Amino acid sequence: MQSTDSILKLDKQHVWHPYSSMQAETPVYPVKSAQGVQITLNDGRVLIDGMSSWWSAIHGYNHPVLNRAIEQQLHEMAHIMFGGLTHQPAVNLAKKLVDIAPEPLQSVFFSDSGSVAVEVALKMAIQYWYAKQQPQKNKMLSLRHGYHGDTFGAMSVSDPDNGMHSLFTHTLAKQLFVDAPACTFQQTCQPEDIAAFTQQLKQHHTDIAAVILEPIVQGAGGMRFYSPDYLRQLAELCKTYDVLLIADEIATGFGRTGKLFACEHAAIVPDILCLGKALTGGYMTLAATLTTAQVASTIAQGEPGLFMHGPTFMANPLACATALASLDLLLDSPWQQRVQNIEQILQTGLSPCQSFEHVREVRVLGAIGVIELHSAVDMQVIQAQFVEAGVWVRPFNKLVYLMPPFIISTAELEQLIEAVVGVVKGIRHSCG
Repeated sequence: MQSTDSILKLDKQHVWHPYSSMQAETPVYPVKSAQGVQITLNDGRVLIDGMSSWWSAIHGYNHPVLNRAIEQQLHEMAHIMFGGLTHQPAVNLAKKLVDIAPEPLQSVFFSDSGSVAVEVALKMAIQYWYAKQQPQKNKMLSLRHGYHGDTFGAMSVSDPDNGMHSLFTHTLAKQLFVDAPACTFQQTCQPEDIAAFTQQLKQHHTDIAAVILEPIVQGAGGMRFYSPDYLRQLAELCKTYDVLLIADEIATGFGRTGKLFACEHAAIVPDILCLGKALTGGYMTLAATLTTAQVASTIAQGEPGLFMHGPTFMANPLACATALASLDLLLDSPWQQRVQNIEQILQTGLSPCQSFEHVREVRVLGAIGVIELHSAVDMQVIQAQFVEAGVWVRPFNKLVYLMPPFIISTAELEQLIEAVVGVVKGIRHSCG
């Protein structure tokens, strides 16, 4: 095995990490292995994972069921093109997704990342209206503080001012935005809360193909939780003004908020649903865009009579087999009870942070815990402090947040929270 110093030297010379500079001195930590909710570093230190590998590893790491699914599929085929061919893992996964998704979503388009699932959704919406002889309906309406991915279409519907893509503003397609809802998860949506959204639809509905949003939880744009009542009223307005609704559940899907899909909090069904991240339990890159028979058949009946998209690694058999095993593992487990238990422990454990003068707010929903500070953290300092405390937590901007694997034990979660509260307590001198 290579030494830690050797790995880090090569990494610094050649590897460009996400949201980083090749000249940056931000530390990275070589990982030797991962098991359950524990990450073992090359130097022998063991960290409790509070991130689920960017919210995807809901079953933890090195799970025997998921390992077996990959091994069994590997003996059949690792990959096969999906143009003109099909295979059992993809067909069975599509059926499973249709079975668990809200009706009438029943057509599944596979892709290889969440950003691409959003691109597919945007193209579906535009092509739908093109097929209906309304090509002018090609704009998207989105919420500020939203995040939908890093590709160009996805960036165009993410927050144009407060998000991480503002330097691309002059290159991106121009979309429409309204302020993020001010009504929190526990509140009822008042007329003034939905007024701006209503006005945008009333004024621009003839040009809007779809509304795209993250239901209930705005993730990387600020970890904001908003009212199910707002989402319910928004969905009704989309119907009133004949605009499609795209729900980006890449971060929230598969139980993270306490419901299998966050849309269930508002009892609404989108026209198009984007899924990813936890779809394979964090094992493989795979995403899916689901839509209704109406959208699919309308696209088929228009020009050119087919949907214009086709990723090379679409419906990769290894990924589909793993996703099937992951979904069965989730649905056969007491996941609701686990998420509820995580929620209760997070609420109790993180609550002391609310008394810290440098903390703006503590909020918890399902298996998501958020500590929002008044000032941005210094990643150089705080990341090392978390590692020293024996946990893996990756803050961004003003947010220190937790999204642990669902299988985390009470003792592990309490240890994770204790470390986080301890680091946050002393963070005031690290804030910019």
